Amino acid sequence: MARTIAKDHDQKRAHILKVAAKVFAAEGFDRASMTVLAKACGISKANIYHYYSGKDALLFDVLDSYLRALRDRVCGLELAELAPETQLRALLREILLAYQGADDEHRVQSSGIARLPEAEQQVLRGYQRDMVAVMKRVVAANAPELFAEDAARLHETTMSIFGMLNWYYMWQSAADQAARLRYADVVADLVLNGITGTAGNTGTAGGGKP
Repeated sequence: MARTIAKDHDQKRAHILKVAAKVFAAEGFDRASMTVLAKACGISKANIYHYYSGKDALLFDVLDSYLRALRDRVCGLELAELAPETQLRALLREILLAYQGADDEHRVQSSGIARLPEAEQQVLRGYQRDMVAVMKRVVAANAPELFAEDAARLHETTMSIFGMLNWYYMWQSAADQAARLRYADVVADLVLNGITGTAGNTGTAGGGKP
């Protein structure tokens, strides 16, 4: 007879994933044994093995759950009816809001993907490529004459935007929603107008220091 799934299975799994992301981010993947992870989760070692066969499986699920949800949120934005600049601002805001509360997963992503088997890496990188494709379309729509025949410039601009977004947590980890929305507009102004375009944006991103 197949083992029945406990009613709180999904809730416990979500708890394990959140705690594991925190442990992986703080301790590093190599030092985070299943024993350490189980203790941090407040469950027995046997219990954590009920959910995951080992650290690699747990790492993949942390990243798969995070990146899949992020991809679905970003790629699910209804942008087609918006003006190009409005599309860009809406996309930047959505990404920064989606990052809120996920600093640990974000840290783990930067070093964790390469530790996984190639097939699993491809799944995760597929989510990333989907989000990059959305950003490229929006960026290109804002300057079609510039990017129409310069794919390299479009890629470089797109990845530079992600660079500005992805490292925000390093110097503004406590940023609330309002700060994130302000910073999204700073990035949009930089992209659309260059550094002089930030002159009219007098708000600070949550009071952070440079």
